[in-house]
Amino acid sequence: MKKFALIISLVIVSNCIVLSQPPSPPADAGAANSGPVGNGAPIGSGLGIMLAMFAAWGGKKALEAGKTSDPGNPES
Repeated sequence: MKKFALIISLVIVSNCIVLSQPPSPPADAGAANSGPVGNGAPIGSGLGIMLAMFAAWGGKKALEAGKTSDPGNPES
């Protein structure tokens, strides 16, 4: 069973590595009217979502730290 899990893991990792390669640039990439690199993908909404997730994670960690450092609680 361990050998099977190892083989499956290697297949998944190798597929992730192969599929993570960036696409080749178009033939007219050097032309003046070719447009921005990355086809103008927006990063603003993704950045906001990431910051919100970090803030939520930090708040959760702060609440957990406050609960475990209570001096009146003998379990901590």
